[in-house]
Amino acid sequence: MTDPRVLPPASAAKHENIVVLVVDDEPETAASHAKYVNRVPGFTTGAIAANGQEALSLLSRARNTGTPFDLVLLDMTLPDLHGIDVAKRMRGLGLTTDIIAITAVRDLAVVRSAVATGITQYLIKPFTFAAFSEKLENHRQFIATMRSTGPDTSQAALDTAFSALRSSTASASLPKGLIPETLAQITEHLASQPERCLSATELGEELGISRVTARRYLEHLFESKAVLKQPRHGTRGRPEYEYQAAPRG
Repeated sequence: MTDPRVLPPASAAKHENIVVLVVDDEPETAASHAKYVNRVPGFTTGAIAANGQEALSLLSRARNTGTPFDLVLLDMTLPDLHGIDVAKRMRGLGLTTDIIAITAVRDLAVVRSAVATGITQYLIKPFTFAAFSEKLENHRQFIATMRSTGPDTSQAALDTAFSALRSSTASASLPKGLIPETLAQITEHLASQPERCLSATELGEELGISRVTARRYLEHLFESKAVLKQPRHGTRGRPEYEYQAAPRG
């Protein structure tokens, strides 16, 4: 009998998808995280595990069948094993799958232990979809950078790869007046419909912000090479520009 927690259609998705194992003992929370994963372009939920032992079993089975998971979203407080113990057992089994820890615990000692087991990023509950999405995008960039370095790498290449795991929308790096949450919301909105071109007016109306505010964020994203910009033909008077999510390389 097929395991109902394994999701065959997602696992059989296109190879460019990053297949994720969601591990959480709360069914509603696990389902919510799985939906979050599927909302981020290029990411797919492959299965859901309710405890540490089930997660280890799914990971081992996937590796043995040649369809390993690419990423684990690992709750730290599971009913049978602590998340750090799951991570340690994964490494002991030779499972090198990347891990993003999800927890409400803010104990620095726990965070340090998590980092020591190879957990690359940490999400503190409660979090918004924008924060969740950013972690996945950081992971995507990290993997892409590591793959592009080839078998031999340099210090600069490693620094670039690991810098991708740090927040790209930290308020300190934004121009004055821009805030990370709004930037993440706009980025998500554009990424969810990559073929569509939007003007600042249209984006503002859809997100409930002013045209001037929308334009400031769009110009910042254009300067960061996160969106494409071109004049909209057929408009009278002052030229109007439209913006589109930049294709992922």
